[in-house]
Amino acid sequence: MDETLEKRTIAKVTWRIIPFLIVCYFVSFLDRVNLGFAGAAVSKHFAFSATVFGFGAGIFFIGYFLFEVPSNILLDKFGARRWIARIMLTWGLISGATAFIQGETSFYVIRFLLGVAEAGFFPGIILYLTYWFPAAYRARIVGWFMVAIPVSSVIGAPVSQWVLSMDGAAGLAGWQWLFLIEAAPSVLLAFVVLGFLTDKPRHAAWLAADERAWLDATLEAERRRREAVKKFGLREALTNPRVLLLSLVYFGDVAALYGMGFWLPQILGPMHLSPLANVGALAIPYAVGAVGMVLWVRRSDRSGERKLHTAIPAFVAALGLALVPFLSDPAAAVAALCVAALGIFAMLPVFWTLPTAFLTGTAAAGGIALVNSIGNLSGYVGPLIVGWLKDQTGGYAGGIWFLAACAFSAGVIVLLLGHRPEFEKLQARGEAAAD
Repeated sequence: MDETLEKRTIAKVTWRIIPFLIVCYFVSFLDRVNLGFAGAAVSKHFAFSATVFGFGAGIFFIGYFLFEVPSNILLDKFGARRWIARIMLTWGLISGATAFIQGETSFYVIRFLLGVAEAGFFPGIILYLTYWFPAAYRARIVGWFMVAIPVSSVIGAPVSQWVLSMDGAAGLAGWQWLFLIEAAPSVLLAFVVLGFLTDKPRHAAWLAADERAWLDATLEAERRRREAVKKFGLREALTNPRVLLLSLVYFGDVAALYGMGFWLPQILGPMHLSPLANVGALAIPYAVGAVGMVLWVRRSDRSGERKLHTAIPAFVAALGLALVPFLSDPAAAVAALCVAALGIFAMLPVFWTLPTAFLTGTAAAGGIALVNSIGNLSGYVGPLIVGWLKDQTGGYAGGIWFLAACAFSAGVIVLLLGHRPEFEKLQARGEAAAD
């Protein structure tokens, strides 16, 4: 194998695709969690209870769940470039429309429609990355892409606080400006996607002929090796026990992710921090999570081990969350949240090497979407239960412990997943090429 050709090709593909996808995912995730930054103002404006806010925050994921698999299959059929552009345009328009909700009902409707509009974006990108990167590079590539999640909160916290301070400008409340301003980039990027993304390596005029040939041959060889072990049909992938168990694993980690994201600003509220300290407290855990994610996926790729590299961060996340209710000192509470964020974010990219290790083609499109859609249902369950427990108990301790239990359960299920030596050998064989 020409190692120089491999390194040159992977470097060129990485620099062409990943920074742009990071920007797109950054905008996507910011449009999901900006409700967390606006939550206190929205709840006060409409007199929403914690249960109402939690339900509205979470109903996004019902729409997301219902349309996730069909959307990803359509992406595989029509091509990533056109479908991702469609997703970004519709979610941007609907996210901006959140600024004009009139009460509880319109709040629920807009959040549900936002989930419908965005369905298929994340699993579509995961599928798209399998079109461009051999298995040896998957964890680090997905990790670089997913670093947009914590970065969106690191940058989003001060930006959102600044936009909220525009209260009264042009007759609009600060929270209305937040939704309008943060929706604009996704609408603009939708048109950039159409001109910038390339569907498959064979269409990449920006690669040299030998680079296209090597990448096509490598990815095709991997696909054939996997299908020689077991080729899944779409229906078989959607009912496969391993896929369903992976869905539960993802459910646990995403519950912790969104539960913390939607409620962290309000959890920190009673600590009466200064505005500057509050921005720091919101941003620091996500900055720690971003650094931890990048370092952990590199370690996983170097070792070629995936299972423990998925389970250990889940237990770390559970520990950090479980400690938060016991800590009244703001610095100690933020430190515990840093531990939680470290585990939550380190787990995410390594997890996605598990389903892509044995699913290909349309089965991969459907299976990845199913895992993501079931996992993201926890984005509905987590915020709703945290809000309901807050209303029942008057505090956030019960809700935070529920999120810790979700993360812990994810780690346990990963460890209990049955070994599939044929797939693990296949994965290791491909990953050895990166060393």
